[in-house]
Amino acid sequence: MSAPGGAGRPPRSLRRTHTVDDVGRVARRRTPHAVFDFVDGGADDEITMARARRALDDVVLLPDVLRDVAAVDTRAVIGGRASALPVAIGPTGYTGLLHPDGELAMARAAASAGIPYTLSTMGTRSISEVRAAVPRAAVFFQLYFWKDPARTAELIREAIDQRVDALVVTVDMAVGGSRLRDLRRGLSMPPKISLPILVDGALHPAWALGYVRRPPRFVSLAPGGSRSIAEVANLMFDPGASRASLEALRAQWPGRLIVKGVLTPRAAREAVEAGADELIVSNHGGRQLDRARAAIECLADIRDAAGPGVPVHVDSGFRSGADIAAAVGLGAGSVWLGRAPLYGLMAAGEAGVATVLRILTGQLTATMRLLGVSDLAGLAGHVELNGRGR
Repeated sequence: MSAPGGAGRPPRSLRRTHTVDDVGRVARRRTPHAVFDFVDGGADDEITMARARRALDDVVLLPDVLRDVAAVDTRAVIGGRASALPVAIGPTGYTGLLHPDGELAMARAAASAGIPYTLSTMGTRSISEVRAAVPRAAVFFQLYFWKDPARTAELIREAIDQRVDALVVTVDMAVGGSRLRDLRRGLSMPPKISLPILVDGALHPAWALGYVRRPPRFVSLAPGGSRSIAEVANLMFDPGASRASLEALRAQWPGRLIVKGVLTPRAAREAVEAGADELIVSNHGGRQLDRARAAIECLADIRDAAGPGVPVHVDSGFRSGADIAAAVGLGAGSVWLGRAPLYGLMAAGEAGVATVLRILTGQLTATMRLLGVSDLAGLAGHVELNGRGR
């Protein structure tokens, strides 16, 4: 069966949007430049971002015909939870800066679509607030290695108390990436109100009104004033984290453990040996190390290194249902979305996120039907990456 992708009609501003990029254009119009670039941008020269998109564009799909595709089953299992799609909303920080409903809008849209939602450590809502908003949905919590181990332990205890379904540990942020768009726009956290940012906000009154009515609470930020995003990361997160750090975290967390940010077979093997139940192949959406390899190109090697029985997911650069079909056909358990639902959030809050998920659902099911495939397992053998199969 196919997921509904969220209930209700899309808002008027999104009724003529047919792709994630269409939604992104609406988001660009409705959001201050600094805020939109925070989502849309990447590290340094954004080569990793462009490389990820090229790799996905180069995927070749191999259709079959005369196959019964009247019914298409898109169901998957992610983090030990049933999902209506091979899709999860991944962790994104400072989400309340984009829309006053922030993480709650994302979680509700995910729950309506029947897919998991992942709350970031750097979110603007607490675990308990998100869990209260979607008490029966699949909720994951993302964690970094903090310099203060007591803070790590505190967040793990809260995740246990709030019945979080899986813990997602991000391992590719030893230091904050150099995100030049943010630096050039003067964006800091919490935002420092300069004249350019004030003017930018005034030109986007709907966003400004939402910000004034409910200023985002940056619940994890250390006190001490406004800092660049990289400075925040460098102040709070531990560049000395190692395999031993992951093993120590595994000892504290009794549930499903997903490690996000692996790009090499060695990293995959070490994460599994340290206790990871699942992996996410990720280059952080091109927001950390520029010139990194595209995540989709690393997928096959990491699946081989992880071994049977370890689900391997992927993120970074995914914008369409065809992208999702390609990843699953190449062996991914699911695709984790970052920018795509954030474009929806900036465009129209919860309804915008639901619109993005509806678009992706329609594209995925159409792609499967055109390939002659009625379930996700059938996608194997229908995809070539750079002229090669799995």
